Amino acid sequence: MSGAALGLEIVFVFFLALFLLHRYGDFKKQHRLVIIATLLAWYLCFLIVFILPLDVSTTIYNRCKLAVNSSPAESNSSFVTLAPSKQQCFKPWSYIPNGIMPIFWRVVYWTSQFLTWILLPFMQSYARSGGFSITGKIKTALIENAIYYGTYLLIFGAFLIYVALLQTHGVSFFLCCFLGYGLVEIPRSHWNGAKRGYLLMKTYFKAAKLMTEKADAEEEFGGYYGVDRLQKCHVFPPYCPTEYQERMGRNMDDYEDFDERQNSYPSEKSLVKLHKQVIYSVQRHRRTQVQWQILLEQAFYLEDVAKNETSATRQFVHTFQSQEPENKIIQYFYTPTVEWYWECLLRPWFYRVLAVVLAAFSVIVVWSECTFFSTRPVLSLFAVFIQLAEKTYNYIYIEMACFLTIFFLSICVYSTVFRIRVFNYYYLASHHQTDAYSLLFSGMLFCRLTPPLCLNFLGLTHMDATISHTDAQPTAYTSIMGSMKVLSFIADGFYIYYPMLVVILCIATYFSLGTRCLNLLGFQQFMGDSEMTSDLIDEGKELIRREKRRRQRQEEGENRRREWKERYGNREDSTRNRVVHTEQKESSFSETNTNRPLSKYTRTNGRTERDRIELLQDAEPLDFNADSINDDPLESDSGRYQPGGRYLSMSRSRIFEDV
Repeated sequence: MSGAALGLEIVFVFFLALFLLHRYGDFKKQHRLVIIATLLAWYLCFLIVFILPLDVSTTIYNRCKLAVNSSPAESNSSFVTLAPSKQQCFKPWSYIPNGIMPIFWRVVYWTSQFLTWILLPFMQSYARSGGFSITGKIKTALIENAIYYGTYLLIFGAFLIYVALLQTHGVSFFLCCFLGYGLVEIPRSHWNGAKRGYLLMKTYFKAAKLMTEKADAEEEFGGYYGVDRLQKCHVFPPYCPTEYQERMGRNMDDYEDFDERQNSYPSEKSLVKLHKQVIYSVQRHRRTQVQWQILLEQAFYLEDVAKNETSATRQFVHTFQSQEPENKIIQYFYTPTVEWYWECLLRPWFYRVLAVVLAAFSVIVVWSECTFFSTRPVLSLFAVFIQLAEKTYNYIYIEMACFLTIFFLSICVYSTVFRIRVFNYYYLASHHQTDAYSLLFSGMLFCRLTPPLCLNFLGLTHMDATISHTDAQPTAYTSIMGSMKVLSFIADGFYIYYPMLVVILCIATYFSLGTRCLNLLGFQQFMGDSEMTSDLIDEGKELIRREKRRRQRQEEGENRRREWKERYGNREDSTRNRVVHTEQKESSFSETNTNRPLSKYTRTNGRTERDRIELLQDAEPLDFNADSINDDPLESDSGRYQPGGRYLSMSRSRIFEDV
């Protein structure tokens, strides 16, 4: 089994990163280099989290061998009080041979640092550039990164060089913020997940906010689309449609913002800027459309759960059938009865129990963060667990304890990265709606947060010599990443007491101080005691009710058309057969009378009557109601009359050609 565990985890983590990236990114529409770079960044960071427990168990085994070969008096390790016999040093099942882990950590670390400081920032600027050529995008990316890093070097140059030479790392301020937020918000979100009324009210609140964003995105998309078409018509008149040429000639001043004469050509710089804005508006418009449909399904489902809780039959009944085809295996086992018991009885209790377990983990983490610097006595609970397992050399328990600890810390930090939203510039949206800039930025955050997070984990378990104050053999990760012991004022002060900031952040998150501050600044947040929140909940509830009525009328119309086809389908087929038979007789009659004057024996309107009969027989019954009118002109085909009575001249396939 030597090295087998390492190989299995390398393969497993790759598919895990690929699955998450497929959920947030779009492999078909986004550039391959963006997908590869983001996948590599996520993969390396997740790999550190999963491989580090194996490094800990291998280090404990190596310490045992060193203790056996040395006398008890020479052993200064606080972990081994007595020199064990040779039979006690059992090789762990996941043992990694010497020399592999240092090379592995060196490759992972320097690759991630190259990605986060050089490649990913450059690709971010390249992805956001509005240039029309590869050379123009590269030029823009180089200029933006030169300004960014030039400012960094100008302000923090001396300090950065000093720290880089000493290879020191610490728990960053953002890591403390993300960890403090996740330690409180994750258990609280699971506890609130058991409250159906709370989830439904929050969904109504999200619906009101998303509708406002959706309307803004549609308005911005329509405005930029018109401007982009007019600008291109002005530069390339031969390729511009006639209606755009006339519109451009009449009122071009309404769509251009410069003081030159009316017929002057726009500059390349203005076109690049406009192209950049159009790309952003298209992505935002598509994202809000998809999120609105997902939010509607979520709201309808929560309303169905509230209705089915009082059901006497104990079978879950859906108001609307799922639009996506369900798996037959899931349908066989997940019956309406099973769904009712899970959604109405078991799921709330499961979420409550899970919230209590997560809250206990959070309390242990906060206690250990405040006491991990104490070695005599050992107050950090994670260090106590590891040392107890080390005495019996139970490597499976050691690896499981290490994995659960670092996995929980990673979930708290990474979930905050996935939830955070910086206006519309950084936002990880599921269902393939995340843009390239946000994907690359998330890769940068992961690469910068993971190394200090793992060093913090080693400090909590006293596997770092800086914390344990011993000369014990360090882990391969610490030997490559370094520690704070090279700087005395950092090792003895900042590195030890700075993680206590997590306590303050946890308290601020528990009382929702950040949410209240954002609400005071005008950013509407979900708060139960706010009048603005109540108004948005009422507005969202009305929007959901309106969409529900629209979908119900649409389904009723489809059912009536289906019944019409089933009732009159045979009659229509027989009528078509009679019409075809009549046409054959008339054609044969006309062939036998070709020598006769056509104007005397042939009816002039025979063909017109047959066309009218076929049109009436082929026509489907129309459902004249308000729901048949499609509010989104992008969902209709070009030149085809809609049931609601409107014509659309813009086809779906040509909307994004100029983008």
